[in-house]
Amino acid sequence: MSLTARLAKLPRPAKKSLMVATDLVMLPIAVWAAFMLRLGEAFPPVLVELWWLLIAVPLLSLPCLASTGLYRSVVRYMGPQAVWAVVKGTTVAAICFAALVTLARLDGVPRTTFWLFWMMALLGVGGTRILARMWFQSALRSVRIRREPVAVYGAGNAGVQLAAALESGREYQPKVFVDDNRSMQGTLVNGLRVHHPTALKHLIQKHRISSVLLALPSLSRHRRRQIVESLEELPVQVKTVPTVTDLVAGHARIDDIREVGIDDLLGRDPVKPSMKLLNRCIKDRRVLVTGAGGSIGSELCRQILRRNPRTLVMLDQSEVGLYQIERELEAIATVESLDTSLVPLLGNVQDETRLRRIMKEFAVETVYHSAAYKHVPIVEQNLLEGVKNNVFGTQAAASAAIASGVRWFVLVSTDKAVRPTNVMGASKRLAELTLQALAADTGSRTVFSMVRFGNVLDSSGSVVPIFRDQIRRGGPVTVTHRDMTRYFMTIPEAASLVIQAGAMAQGGDVFVLDMGEPVKVLDLAQRMIRLSGLQVRDKGHPEGDIEIKFTGIRPGEKLFEELLIGENVTGTDHPMIMRAKEKRLPKSEIDRVMAELRQAAETFDCNAAHLVLQQAVDGFDSRHGVSDTLWRQSLSTTPEAVIPFPADRHSRVD
Repeated sequence: MSLTARLAKLPRPAKKSLMVATDLVMLPIAVWAAFMLRLGEAFPPVLVELWWLLIAVPLLSLPCLASTGLYRSVVRYMGPQAVWAVVKGTTVAAICFAALVTLARLDGVPRTTFWLFWMMALLGVGGTRILARMWFQSALRSVRIRREPVAVYGAGNAGVQLAAALESGREYQPKVFVDDNRSMQGTLVNGLRVHHPTALKHLIQKHRISSVLLALPSLSRHRRRQIVESLEELPVQVKTVPTVTDLVAGHARIDDIREVGIDDLLGRDPVKPSMKLLNRCIKDRRVLVTGAGGSIGSELCRQILRRNPRTLVMLDQSEVGLYQIERELEAIATVESLDTSLVPLLGNVQDETRLRRIMKEFAVETVYHSAAYKHVPIVEQNLLEGVKNNVFGTQAAASAAIASGVRWFVLVSTDKAVRPTNVMGASKRLAELTLQALAADTGSRTVFSMVRFGNVLDSSGSVVPIFRDQIRRGGPVTVTHRDMTRYFMTIPEAASLVIQAGAMAQGGDVFVLDMGEPVKVLDLAQRMIRLSGLQVRDKGHPEGDIEIKFTGIRPGEKLFEELLIGENVTGTDHPMIMRAKEKRLPKSEIDRVMAELRQAAETFDCNAAHLVLQQAVDGFDSRHGVSDTLWRQSLSTTPEAVIPFPADRHSRVD
């Protein structure tokens, strides 16, 4: 084992003892050097006479150095704080030296010796540590087999901190800085030259750089996206450091390297939220979130907690999901000193009796209803379960809210509810219609609203984590259709807008979020491949790394999603939230539809349930028919149980 490895493995007390021993050598030398420089002799008579100063001054100096925390510093990671500790410690030591000479009335000691001692001690104590740090890091570099050479994009504070952290690590070797700031270009920062971004292609070849690390945490999302786009064609993997928000919140460190976020590819700069809207239905109130363990539900819980409600009730039928969000929220509450009462409850939203008891016992004032089955193919294959959860569950939660005197009820909806081609979308639209019918009842004090938006990035089942996993496995990346487009929004942004939209509700409102421009899923897949440092393999590039396969549109999927049923839409106080005016059904019609759906569910008649949805939901077009797996299996064993669609409906099952 090398000397470096032996020193690295020494226990901390042994390392401290080694530092103290080094200082006990350097401090007497500093005393001797001070007399020698002042008096011009190697062994001045006054020092020979006062030889005990060579022992007394170091013994006085050690406590001074220790009091500054110098011996708690790790030499190989020594930074400005440790240097400042050396300065303070040696200054106090020089003062103690002067006090000793004065109190002992040692008139033969020149006063300038104190200043010389301070400089020599500063040089000896600080210099030995700097040399040790340089030697240690040099020795570590020599024994490392391979470190990934990287370029750091951004030579500001974040870039400097990142490069310093990487230099001490074992994975990455920073080679150059890249920065758009012309005043920085050509300079040396921490020993690394700063280059213009246009030089990257040459630098990648020269230094065999495999990754570009974006150290731009404070940059706007729009500008980050521009930079990411400029790096797409380079043969490197693009990674990034956390945003300022994550750093300030303590969720990440500057050297936490991650793959470039999909919001860096697609996101817009978020509009600053209205604190008034965020607080209106939450601050000092009792709030219930259904589906609290899901992607949107859990983010709603995080943001609601930070608005300091009196009570936050989390309801989910997934024990694992509920346990995870409870632990996370407890940690947030502890770190941020929040006094909100957190109540995790298991339960099914179809159980109206339990919902009523929960809302009454905890005096719930605001409900965010995000519990739903949202995956299109899964709901297609489990039609009745999707209807029960999405439609009956919403009705049960809304009825419980009315009975319990809940003030605000906000439904998290989806763009798939607009002219749906699948059961999931149709069930969510029927849930919207149900709330609108209840809102028309003037006898209720509950203000109902629903917030409709598209896909959220990195949610469960989203294409983004699927693509990322497929790329990591070497492909192929599967895309259903080359022309498929989708709207995308980050989970935190969507949750924030849901809260703000619900605060503007007047009763029966359908709020639509501004999702920006739709994105081609194929373009998204190609960009994710390129930003992983890989090349798409196709006819034009047969030597590429990752192939894209088109699997075909699945039952119920659309090529293009929509957010509005009609054109009647008005703005609100928030620039990213619109209010839609759409056709409603009277409560008597909703009651009839619900009765027919319940009858179909009780008799396991998927065909009848499908027909009810088609009749109730305007624009529901499901040309592929019923795809329920269990129902189709029952047809193969008891074909006489088939109830065909009317002649003017799509009656095919396949």
